Amino acid sequence: MDKMSYIQNCHKNHLYKKTEKLIEHKPPRCDQGEESFSFSTRYVNLVIVTTDRFRGRSENELIETGARHEEYLKGKQSELQRISPNKIFRWCHQSRLVPHMVMVSGVPGVGKTTLMQKFVYDWVKGDLYQRFSFVFFFKFRELNRLDKVSLETMILHQYPYLEEQLENILQDPEKLLFIFDGLDESNHTMDFTSGHLCSHPKQLGHCGQIVVSLVRKSLLTGCSVLMTSRPTRLTAIDCRVFQRIVEITGFLPEERKTYFENFFSNPELSEKAFTYVKQNATLYTFCYLPSYCWIICTVLSRSFQTTSSDQQVTLLPRTVTQLFAIFVTNILSNHSLEKSDAQKILQSIGWMAQHGVMNHRIIFDERDLDSFHVDNKSKLLSSFVMESEEPVTYSFLHLTVQEFFSALVQYTDYSPEKLQNSLEEAKSYPDGRGEMFLRFLCGLSDGTTRSTLTGYLDKQAAQASRDVITWMKNFILEEQRLEESKDKKRHLLRTFFYLFETRNKALVLESLQSLRRLNLSRVHMSALDCTVLAYIMETCTHIEGLSLRECSLHPEGLERLLPGLHNLQNLSLGNNDLPNTSCTQLASVIRNNQSLKILDLSGNLLSGPHFSDLMAALSSPACRIEKLHLVDNNLPDTSCTQLASVIRNNQSLKILHLSINRLSGPHFSDLMAALSSPDCRIEELRLVDNDLPDTSCTQLASGIRNNQSLKILDLSNNLLSGPHFSDLMAALSSPACRIQELLLWDNGLSEEERKEIRKLRRHRSDMEIYY
Repeated sequence: MDKMSYIQNCHKNHLYKKTEKLIEHKPPRCDQGEESFSFSTRYVNLVIVTTDRFRGRSENELIETGARHEEYLKGKQSELQRISPNKIFRWCHQSRLVPHMVMVSGVPGVGKTTLMQKFVYDWVKGDLYQRFSFVFFFKFRELNRLDKVSLETMILHQYPYLEEQLENILQDPEKLLFIFDGLDESNHTMDFTSGHLCSHPKQLGHCGQIVVSLVRKSLLTGCSVLMTSRPTRLTAIDCRVFQRIVEITGFLPEERKTYFENFFSNPELSEKAFTYVKQNATLYTFCYLPSYCWIICTVLSRSFQTTSSDQQVTLLPRTVTQLFAIFVTNILSNHSLEKSDAQKILQSIGWMAQHGVMNHRIIFDERDLDSFHVDNKSKLLSSFVMESEEPVTYSFLHLTVQEFFSALVQYTDYSPEKLQNSLEEAKSYPDGRGEMFLRFLCGLSDGTTRSTLTGYLDKQAAQASRDVITWMKNFILEEQRLEESKDKKRHLLRTFFYLFETRNKALVLESLQSLRRLNLSRVHMSALDCTVLAYIMETCTHIEGLSLRECSLHPEGLERLLPGLHNLQNLSLGNNDLPNTSCTQLASVIRNNQSLKILDLSGNLLSGPHFSDLMAALSSPACRIEKLHLVDNNLPDTSCTQLASVIRNNQSLKILHLSINRLSGPHFSDLMAALSSPDCRIEELRLVDNDLPDTSCTQLASGIRNNQSLKILDLSNNLLSGPHFSDLMAALSSPACRIQELLLWDNGLSEEERKEIRKLRRHRSDMEIYY
């Protein structure tokens, strides 16, 4: 074996030792510390997609990514193409080249570092990218201590055993891969448009300058660079220098289940925990994050092993706030610290956490600990905060843990002035950084949620709760006074989340007592949004109308909404592309709501075998719907038979809109026969754009002659011109016809047919005719 091969093997052995184990914190029920697992048995696949969607975010990054992850699972984001790790450095269709500079984006806790570890681990094992002779793995957090260095000294600082052969290694850049993990944790300036670049491995420069020079190809031209970052950091830099940008969006449902199976050694416990989480939409939504899965598995591993069934009920979380409250309580109960000492730690790290949330900081150093009087010798600190190697830096287990502590400190160290300032500051950020803080703050206003932390709270925690509730009421009033806009709707939905976390139905009713109609049209509604909205609707039974037009509503979201739709009088679900299977859910709404009078289902895809379920519900004696919109649902003429049944059996239905469908055909006569039945109460019928031919005029004539209720008939944009048009005119002229408004626009009418219409107009002066 030559010397270079020997060095390469040494390098691979070094990296193997660094990557073969996946480190996790132990659950709180165990002795505190870390637990390691074989990487190959513990790693769970992540969804990686090509995207640049990190630009211009206006919401909390975890919340927004969770919502987009749902969209990705639905297959509605066609521009998001999944990519496997082994293809990251293969041909890129967007840049039309084989990329050498790749950026991997992802929110905190989604698995960026773990993916990089897998990348190195697979390379070492010979499973991935063997075209690279050497892979150099750096964490920006560790590079922060380096100031002026050369590329050589930067490499040798981490891999000193390469010193003898490093010059030779760097002679072949095409065979080198540099991995830089955590750009958002870097203290160095990263200007990828800078003209101050290094061109030689021995040239001194700032650490950031070295990294930029590698990416810009002025240093080691031909090498490859793989970098990771939170999306928030990427909005502030010019990313055009990267030839491929991918985003980790987390776990698919199957991978979430696999994670639970890996975490729990007991299959029965794993199934029980996963079933519980899946049934709770608020908990399940964030399970796209591996770190969140760890937290919830940690909590449930304790909850499901509680012997007392009564105690188990109290330990099972229902909201995200309750989840983190139980998580923290479990850890606190595992320590023998005096409660006053534990409270001091909660206060000090709480204020540090809040400073970080409001200033986009997740990395802290010794100066921060001193500034906030954090005792870094406390054993409790290591349960919530991770400590890195030299230079020593600290970060919370997860960003959401940091956000929870930033809210909790308002209750462990109450100050009315600080609380008010924090509330106003958090709501002022347009990038959503304060959103989870506010949700947690509102969630902790609930005495039951807060009770798990009894003993660690300030004696005035109840007053803090009252202050938060007062702020919420005022905030909701402000939101309701805003002018109608998409932003107002999104803000209103945001307030629903605050109310949801409180679990305070009296507060919900008081805050929303004046709300009679709720319009969230054109606001994207994730499944979690629907869960929260259902809670609001179930509580506020006085709300009469709900409009969710163009909300990208999905069957799962509709399913979650169902409990909240039973008291409405007016429901609009138009333009959501709801599939035929949704008819069963919609039928359930109709059967369970005898108050519903207006139902708009236009712009969906309801045609299919389940359409009969919807029609059966509309035909039931309990149905009180007076106005039904089924415009643009691709309904074929066979639907006419089922629609006819509705017309005959529904004595309330007066307005029926069936435009932009495909009702022309042999079964159209069934619809017209129902129109002529003595049980028909239809006053307005719209059949615009149904490709009705002139032969339909005979059937229309039959329906009109015997109908005593029809007042408005819209037949625009059809194909009624032809020899049978006169049948329609004759029926409209009959004394039995009660039509007051007739629309015949765009039917290709001949001059002779227009004369017939003018004649009809003279004969029926009480009828408005448009043609």
